[in-house]
Order: sequence, then C-alpha cells, then structure tokens
Amino acid sequence: MAFIAANARRPDHTHVLLITTGSVASIKAPLIVKELLNQYSNVLVEVVTTKSSLAFYKKEDVEKAGSQVWTDEDEWTGTYKIGDPILHIELRRWADIVLVAPCSANTLSKIAHGLCDNLVTSLMRALSPSTPTYLFPAMNTLMYEHPLTAEHLRTIKEIVGYSIIGPIGKHLACGDVGVGAMTEWKDIVQVVVDHFRLSPKSAQPGP
Repeated sequence: MAFIAANARRPDHTHVLLITTGSVASIKAPLIVKELLNQYSNVLVEVVTTKSSLAFYKKEDVEKAGSQVWTDEDEWTGTYKIGDPILHIELRRWADIVLVAPCSANTLSKIAHGLCDNLVTSLMRALSPSTPTYLFPAMNTLMYEHPLTAEHLRTIKEIVGYSIIGPIGKHLACGDVGVGAMTEWKDIVQVVVDHFRLSPKSAQPGP
C-alpha cells in the first residue's frame, strides 16, 4: 500500500517524523515512539531508517507501538510508474516536525553536502524550510572532535537552518568516555512536547 500524505494526516494531530541512522543510539527509537504515542494525545509517528540503523533495533518493536518503519526498499521497489506517489516526498508532506535521532557522522556529512543516496537523505533534501527539523548527533568522541564535524555542523546550522542538540558526554557504547552520545531520549521527546505544547493523556481510571 502506497503512503500518501493527504490520506495519512489526521486533523488536530501532531505528525512526528523520526529518522534513525547508523549509530548504536538507534536502540532508543522504540522508546521514543512509545513515549510519544502512549503518553500524549493526538500524536502520530512515522519512522524512516537507514539500513545500518536497523542493526540496533527491530522494526517489529516500533510497529507494535503503532508506527510504520520505512526503508530504502519501500522507496525503490522496482515497480514505479509515472504518476505514482514518491515516498520521500509524501513523508515530508506528512511531517509537522522532523527528528534525526540519532544522526551518525556519516549521515551528518551527507546532509551537510546535500547527498541524496538513500531514503533518509532524499527526504532531508526535499524538506520545506518551514518544517522544524532537529538533529541529535551521536558518534565516537574522536569522530565528533574531527575537524570536519565542526564544519558539517556549521553548514547545517548556518546554511541549512536545522537545529542541533547535543551530543552529550558519557560512557559510550564503544567503551570510550567523552562527548559524542546522543541526547537522552526523554529529552528528545520533550523537544516535541514543548514545541507543540502536547497534552498528556488523562490517567486511566483504576478497576
């Protein structure tokens, strides 16, 4: 079934597009989705992922929470005909806010240089400047401290106009200790909550 933004959007809902890329912090994706869908009213979430990101979480865990996970295979099916909806265009039409969490060093570089070699980067290149977009870098400390990273971040903030949050310092999954970890996942959820002033779901009455 093709994804068509006009059919998938719902009135009075906040449409959150979560993008995950090749960092171990992708393991937090199901938690972000569950928190947004279970704790707040009138929220919809779609997830777009790179192939390497799926090394760290299962699509099924996100789907059980109520979201769809979109991959390169959904974009390039080999069956396209003129007039068919184009997935990365439909997803950007759908989104009220975009979170790239985590944003790996590889995808950070691609976004800064305007590459469009997968579903994620094609979608990012097609985003409207009016769509609030947040990147949450996550990488090894030395990768973060590499001089090119600062240049990529500057380009994304000053030229593209996206917001950059993090990374933070902690004990990294690779064993190193330093700056490079993704912002805590609950703080990522809070970005959406604060931006749209989301209302918590009412507590369910007890038995």
